[in-house]
Amino acid sequence: MATTNATFRVWRGDAARGEFRDYATAVSDGMVVLDAVHRLQAEQAGDLAVRWNCKAGKCGSCSAEINGKPRLMCMTRLNELDLEQPVTLEPMRAFPLIRDLVTDVSWNYEAKRGIRRFRPRPADAADGTWRMQQADVERVQEFRKCIECFLCQDVCHVLRDHRLFDRFVGPRHAVYAAALEMQPLDADDRVNDLAGAHGLGYCNITKCCTTVCPESIAITDNAIIPLKERVVDRLYDPVARMFRMLRGGHHV
Repeated sequence: MATTNATFRVWRGDAARGEFRDYATAVSDGMVVLDAVHRLQAEQAGDLAVRWNCKAGKCGSCSAEINGKPRLMCMTRLNELDLEQPVTLEPMRAFPLIRDLVTDVSWNYEAKRGIRRFRPRPADAADGTWRMQQADVERVQEFRKCIECFLCQDVCHVLRDHRLFDRFVGPRHAVYAAALEMQPLDADDRVNDLAGAHGLGYCNITKCCTTVCPESIAITDNAIIPLKERVVDRLYDPVARMFRMLRGGHHV
């Protein structure tokens, strides 16, 4: 097994202060960034804080910024990187730093709790079951692949740069809302929430969230844009508004 030396420039510190430190170590074929971090912990930096769990790209725990790009450390192979240069490892910038590579992502769970939960419509068959089209099943299956790594939240400029955590739930939760809104068995209505409390209008569909998704979910095209269309149809379409006025109701 071929080995080589590589330098990792790792952010060390907490919310008060910190700095990048260089660590040189031997790496071998087949290693991923998380392997190298574990080697650093074992040999040079036993107090290096890092969050991880499955090491298989399914738990979303080891999110970090590798050479400035939000990625999963367990899914980033070293042979994809230029090891002639130091590999820079730093925590996700959108969230409060706890220590080293670990950030506080608890806001995401608070935001998720603010989205209306699944509410099943009445059964449409005599035996108390439901009927739905296979195409409708497949449409929402994509959204269920989300592993909540929050890389899309990290790269979203509305959260990362403008810090509008109190106004926009972010792309991950747009995916969650889309999975419910497009679920044919769901009877609830989240359109007004999306336009208001969830701040969907702040997204200007740059697709940066889609670019970093490790599950290749088409966040922008399949979740955010269709939700935006629902908001526009409901709240801003003049024909629909006239129809609502004539009916004396609030919904089309």
